[in-house]
Amino acid sequence: MLRFVCWLTLLLKLGLICAYRPVFIYHGILTGADSMQHLVKRIQLLHPDTVVYNFDRFGGWSSLENAWHQVLEANTNLQAVCALHPEGINMIGYSQGGLLGRAVLQTYPDHCVRTFISLSSPQAGQFGDDFLHLIFPSLVAKTAYQLFYSYVGQHTSVGNYWNDPHHQDLFDQFSIFLPYVNNRLYSANSTQFRETMMRLRRLVLIGGPDDGVITPWQSSHFSFYNETNDVVPLQESPIYKEDLIGLKTLHDSGRLDVISREGVHHYQWHRTDHVIDSVIIPYLD
Repeated sequence: MLRFVCWLTLLLKLGLICAYRPVFIYHGILTGADSMQHLVKRIQLLHPDTVVYNFDRFGGWSSLENAWHQVLEANTNLQAVCALHPEGINMIGYSQGGLLGRAVLQTYPDHCVRTFISLSSPQAGQFGDDFLHLIFPSLVAKTAYQLFYSYVGQHTSVGNYWNDPHHQDLFDQFSIFLPYVNNRLYSANSTQFRETMMRLRRLVLIGGPDDGVITPWQSSHFSFYNETNDVVPLQESPIYKEDLIGLKTLHDSGRLDVISREGVHHYQWHRTDHVIDSVIIPYLD
Protein backbone atom coordinates (compact mmCIF):
# COMPACT_ATOMS: atom_id res chain seq x y z
CA MET A 1 0.00 0.00 0.00
CA LEU A 2 2.81 2.37 0.94
CA ARG A 3 4.56 1.60 -2.36
CA PHE A 4 1.34 2.35 -4.27
CA VAL A 5 0.96 5.70 -2.49
CA CYS A 6 4.56 6.57 -3.33
CA TRP A 7 4.07 5.73 -7.00
CA LEU A 8 0.83 7.72 -7.12
CA THR A 9 2.52 10.73 -5.55
CA LEU A 10 5.35 10.49 -8.07
CA LEU A 11 2.93 10.29 -10.99
CA LEU A 12 1.02 13.32 -9.75
CA LYS A 13 4.24 15.29 -9.45
CA LEU A 14 5.31 14.26 -12.93
CA GLY A 15 1.90 15.28 -14.24
CA LEU A 16 2.30 18.72 -12.73
CA ILE A 17 5.79 19.04 -14.20
CA CYS A 18 4.72 17.94 -17.70
CA ALA A 19 1.52 19.99 -17.84
CA TYR A 20 1.67 23.05 -20.08
CA ARG A 21 0.77 26.44 -18.74
CA PRO A 22 -2.56 27.97 -19.79
CA VAL A 23 -2.44 30.40 -22.70
CA PHE A 24 -4.37 33.66 -23.06
CA ILE A 25 -4.76 34.84 -26.69
CA TYR A 26 -5.71 38.39 -27.72
CA HIS A 27 -6.98 38.81 -31.32
CA GLY A 28 -6.23 41.58 -33.80
CA ILE A 29 -8.18 44.48 -35.24
CA LEU A 30 -11.44 43.98 -37.18
CA THR A 31 -11.43 40.28 -36.32
CA GLY A 32 -12.28 38.31 -33.19
CA ALA A 33 -11.73 35.08 -31.33
CA ASP A 34 -12.77 33.02 -34.36
CA SER A 35 -9.78 34.29 -36.32
CA MET A 36 -7.44 32.79 -33.72
CA GLN A 37 -8.95 29.29 -33.77
CA HIS A 38 -6.24 27.82 -35.98
CA LEU A 39 -3.63 28.92 -33.48
CA VAL A 40 -5.71 27.51 -30.60
CA LYS A 41 -6.02 24.13 -32.33
CA ARG A 42 -2.33 24.02 -33.23
CA ILE A 43 -1.30 24.71 -29.64
CA GLN A 44 -3.61 22.01 -28.33
CA LEU A 45 -2.43 19.54 -30.97
CA LEU A 46 1.24 19.99 -30.13
CA HIS A 47 0.68 20.59 -26.41
CA PRO A 48 -2.27 18.33 -25.53
CA ASP A 49 -4.55 19.38 -22.68
CA THR A 50 -3.33 22.97 -22.73
CA VAL A 51 -6.04 25.27 -21.42
CA VAL A 52 -6.46 28.15 -23.89
CA TYR A 53 -8.43 31.32 -23.18
CA ASN A 54 -9.29 32.88 -26.53
CA PHE A 55 -10.33 36.46 -25.75
CA ASP A 56 -13.73 36.96 -27.35
CA ARG A 57 -14.53 40.61 -26.66
CA PHE A 58 -14.16 43.65 -28.95
CA GLY A 59 -14.48 41.67 -32.15
CA GLY A 60 -15.18 43.22 -35.54
CA TRP A 61 -15.84 46.94 -35.62
CA SER A 62 -15.84 47.18 -31.83
CA SER A 63 -12.07 46.59 -32.03
CA LEU A 64 -11.86 50.22 -33.16
CA GLU A 65 -13.14 51.48 -29.83
CA ASN A 66 -10.85 53.63 -27.72
CA ALA A 67 -7.74 51.67 -26.70
CA TRP A 68 -7.97 52.52 -23.00
CA HIS A 69 -11.56 51.31 -22.87
CA GLN A 70 -10.57 47.99 -24.45
CA VAL A 71 -7.52 47.60 -22.20
CA LEU A 72 -9.36 48.24 -18.95
CA GLU A 73 -12.17 45.88 -19.91
CA ALA A 74 -9.72 43.16 -20.99
CA ASN A 75 -7.92 43.66 -17.69
CA THR A 76 -10.95 42.18 -15.91
CA ASN A 77 -10.75 39.07 -18.12
CA LEU A 78 -7.05 38.58 -17.40
CA GLN A 79 -7.63 39.05 -13.68
CA ALA A 80 -10.23 36.29 -13.76
CA VAL A 81 -7.80 33.96 -15.56
CA CYS A 82 -4.97 34.77 -13.14
CA ALA A 83 -7.28 34.04 -10.21
CA LEU A 84 -7.70 30.54 -11.63
CA HIS A 85 -4.00 30.10 -12.41
CA PRO A 86 -1.87 31.90 -9.83
CA GLU A 87 1.04 29.64 -10.83
CA GLY A 88 1.32 31.62 -14.05
CA ILE A 89 0.20 31.63 -17.68
CA ASN A 90 1.56 32.51 -21.12
CA MET A 91 0.00 35.24 -23.25
CA ILE A 92 -0.04 35.82 -27.00
CA GLY A 93 -1.18 39.10 -28.55
CA TYR A 94 -1.58 39.33 -32.31
CA SER A 95 -1.41 42.60 -34.26
CA GLN A 96 -3.36 45.29 -32.38
CA GLY A 97 -4.00 42.68 -29.71
CA GLY A 98 -0.28 42.51 -29.00
CA LEU A 99 -0.13 46.22 -28.24
CA LEU A 100 -3.35 46.28 -26.23
CA GLY A 101 -2.44 43.04 -24.49
CA ARG A 102 0.87 44.52 -23.42
CA ALA A 103 -0.98 47.52 -22.01
CA VAL A 104 -3.30 45.14 -20.12
CA LEU A 105 -0.23 43.78 -18.34
CA GLN A 106 0.97 47.28 -17.57
CA THR A 107 -2.35 48.15 -15.91
CA TYR A 108 -2.31 44.97 -13.80
CA PRO A 109 0.42 45.22 -11.13
CA ASP A 110 0.05 41.62 -9.94
CA HIS A 111 -0.46 39.91 -13.30
CA CYS A 112 0.43 36.23 -13.57
CA VAL A 113 1.84 36.29 -17.12
CA ARG A 114 5.26 34.63 -17.35
CA THR A 115 5.89 34.83 -21.10
CA PHE A 116 4.32 37.48 -23.32
CA ILE A 117 4.51 36.89 -27.07
CA SER A 118 3.91 39.96 -29.24
CA LEU A 119 3.01 38.62 -32.66
CA SER A 120 3.44 41.24 -35.39
CA SER A 121 2.16 44.12 -33.26
CA PRO A 122 2.65 47.89 -33.64
CA GLN A 123 4.47 48.29 -30.33
CA ALA A 124 6.10 51.55 -31.40
CA GLY A 125 3.05 52.75 -33.33
CA GLN A 126 1.77 52.69 -36.88
CA PHE A 127 2.41 54.99 -39.84
CA GLY A 128 1.62 53.77 -43.32
CA ASP A 129 -0.97 53.78 -46.10
CA ASP A 130 -1.34 50.01 -46.51
CA PHE A 131 -2.59 49.48 -42.98
CA LEU A 132 -4.62 52.69 -43.00
CA HIS A 133 -6.51 51.78 -46.18
CA LEU A 134 -7.70 48.50 -44.66
CA ILE A 135 -9.85 50.52 -42.26
CA PHE A 136 -10.06 54.09 -43.56
CA PRO A 137 -9.88 53.81 -47.40
CA SER A 138 -10.11 57.55 -48.01
CA LEU A 139 -7.29 58.53 -45.65
CA VAL A 140 -3.61 58.77 -46.51
CA ALA A 141 -0.79 58.59 -44.01
CA LYS A 142 0.52 62.04 -44.90
CA THR A 143 -2.61 63.82 -43.71
CA ALA A 144 -4.13 61.27 -41.32
CA TYR A 145 -2.73 63.20 -38.37
CA GLN A 146 -5.39 65.84 -38.98
CA LEU A 147 -8.03 63.30 -37.96
CA PHE A 148 -6.18 61.17 -35.45
CA TYR A 149 -4.59 64.02 -33.51
CA SER A 150 -7.92 65.45 -32.49
CA TYR A 151 -10.55 64.82 -29.85
CA VAL A 152 -12.63 62.80 -32.33
CA GLY A 153 -9.68 60.82 -33.66
CA GLN A 154 -8.65 59.75 -30.18
CA HIS A 155 -11.92 57.89 -29.83
CA THR A 156 -10.47 55.22 -32.14
CA SER A 157 -7.87 52.61 -31.27
CA VAL A 158 -5.94 53.34 -34.46
CA GLY A 159 -5.79 57.02 -33.58
CA ASN A 160 -4.48 56.06 -30.15
CA TYR A 161 -1.34 54.49 -31.62
CA TRP A 162 -0.96 56.44 -34.86
CA ASN A 163 2.61 57.75 -34.68
CA ASP A 164 3.36 60.36 -37.32
CA PRO A 165 7.14 60.99 -37.31
CA HIS A 166 6.61 64.39 -38.96
CA HIS A 167 4.18 65.69 -36.32
CA GLN A 168 5.65 64.54 -33.04
CA ASP A 169 4.53 67.69 -31.26
CA LEU A 170 0.91 66.87 -32.07
CA PHE A 171 1.48 63.22 -31.19
CA ASP A 172 2.57 64.27 -27.70
CA GLN A 173 -0.20 66.82 -27.39
CA PHE A 174 -3.16 64.72 -28.51
CA SER A 175 -2.36 61.02 -28.26
CA ILE A 176 -3.79 59.67 -25.02
CA PHE A 177 -2.45 56.12 -25.24
CA LEU A 178 0.83 55.17 -26.94
CA PRO A 179 3.08 57.93 -25.52
CA TYR A 180 1.97 56.91 -22.04
CA VAL A 181 2.19 53.09 -22.21
CA ASN A 182 5.64 53.53 -23.79
CA ASN A 183 6.56 56.04 -21.06
CA ARG A 184 7.51 58.62 -23.66
CA LEU A 185 5.39 60.99 -21.58
CA TYR A 186 5.50 60.76 -17.80
CA SER A 187 2.31 60.01 -15.89
CA ALA A 188 1.30 58.92 -12.42
CA ASN A 189 1.39 55.34 -13.75
CA SER A 190 4.84 55.46 -15.36
CA THR A 191 6.59 53.54 -12.60
CA GLN A 192 3.90 50.86 -12.60
CA PHE A 193 3.98 50.58 -16.39
CA ARG A 194 7.68 49.70 -16.19
CA GLU A 195 7.55 47.48 -13.12
CA THR A 196 4.77 45.30 -14.52
CA MET A 197 6.92 44.59 -17.57
CA MET A 198 9.71 43.53 -15.20
CA ARG A 199 7.44 40.77 -13.83
CA LEU A 200 7.77 38.89 -17.12
CA ARG A 201 10.06 35.88 -17.29
CA ARG A 202 10.31 36.47 -21.04
CA LEU A 203 9.17 38.99 -23.65
CA VAL A 204 9.12 37.74 -27.25
CA LEU A 205 8.84 40.28 -30.08
CA ILE A 206 8.03 38.75 -33.48
CA GLY A 207 7.85 40.44 -36.87
CA GLY A 208 9.28 40.42 -40.37
CA PRO A 209 10.04 42.48 -43.51
CA ASP A 210 7.29 40.87 -45.60
CA ASP A 211 4.50 41.56 -43.11
CA GLY A 212 2.80 44.09 -45.39
CA VAL A 213 0.57 45.63 -42.71
CA ILE A 214 2.59 46.77 -39.69
CA THR A 215 4.43 49.89 -40.88
CA PRO A 216 7.28 50.08 -40.40
CA TRP A 217 7.45 46.34 -39.81
CA GLN A 218 10.18 47.00 -37.26
CA SER A 219 7.54 48.55 -35.00
CA SER A 220 6.89 44.97 -33.96
CA HIS A 221 10.38 45.20 -32.38
CA PHE A 222 9.79 48.66 -30.83
CA SER A 223 11.75 50.35 -33.66
CA PHE A 224 10.27 53.26 -35.59
CA TYR A 225 10.81 56.02 -38.14
CA ASN A 226 12.65 59.22 -37.34
CA GLU A 227 11.77 62.54 -38.98
CA THR A 228 13.60 61.54 -42.19
CA ASN A 229 11.70 58.24 -42.45
CA ASP A 230 14.73 56.16 -41.49
CA VAL A 231 14.01 53.36 -39.04
CA VAL A 232 15.93 53.77 -35.79
CA PRO A 233 17.09 50.33 -34.52
CA LEU A 234 15.73 49.25 -31.17
CA GLN A 235 19.02 49.55 -29.30
CA GLU A 236 19.50 53.11 -30.57
CA SER A 237 15.99 54.24 -29.65
CA PRO A 238 15.14 56.26 -26.52
CA ILE A 239 12.69 53.62 -25.26
CA TYR A 240 15.62 51.18 -25.09
CA LYS A 241 18.56 53.43 -24.20
CA GLU A 242 16.62 55.15 -21.43
CA ASP A 243 15.03 51.83 -20.41
CA LEU A 244 11.65 53.55 -20.29
CA ILE A 245 9.61 50.35 -19.92
CA GLY A 246 12.41 47.95 -19.06
CA LEU A 247 13.36 46.63 -22.50
CA LYS A 248 17.08 47.10 -21.84
CA THR A 249 16.80 45.42 -18.46
CA LEU A 250 14.92 42.51 -20.00
CA HIS A 251 17.58 42.21 -22.71
CA ASP A 252 20.50 42.43 -20.32
CA SER A 253 18.97 39.73 -18.12
CA GLY A 254 18.36 37.40 -21.08
CA ARG A 255 14.60 37.79 -20.99
CA LEU A 256 14.04 39.60 -24.32
CA ASP A 257 13.87 37.66 -27.57
CA VAL A 258 13.59 39.62 -30.84
CA ILE A 259 12.61 37.39 -33.75
CA SER A 260 12.52 38.28 -37.45
CA ARG A 261 11.14 35.98 -40.16
CA GLU A 262 11.16 36.67 -43.89
CA GLY A 263 8.38 35.55 -46.21
CA VAL A 264 5.56 35.80 -43.67
CA HIS A 265 2.60 38.05 -44.45
CA HIS A 266 0.68 39.65 -41.62
CA TYR A 267 -2.22 37.21 -41.86
CA GLN A 268 0.03 34.16 -41.83
CA TRP A 269 1.67 34.55 -38.43
CA HIS A 270 -1.17 32.80 -36.60
CA ARG A 271 -2.47 30.62 -39.45
CA THR A 272 0.62 28.89 -40.84
CA ASP A 273 1.76 25.76 -39.04
CA HIS A 274 5.49 26.00 -39.69
CA VAL A 275 5.50 29.62 -38.49
CA ILE A 276 3.54 28.78 -35.34
CA ASP A 277 5.79 25.78 -34.70
CA SER A 278 9.01 27.77 -35.03
CA VAL A 279 8.26 31.10 -33.33
CA ILE A 280 5.43 30.43 -30.87
CA ILE A 281 5.37 26.85 -29.64
CA PRO A 282 8.96 26.87 -28.27
CA TYR A 283 7.99 29.62 -25.83
CA LEU A 284 4.93 27.87 -24.42
CA ASP A 285 6.17 25.97 -21.40
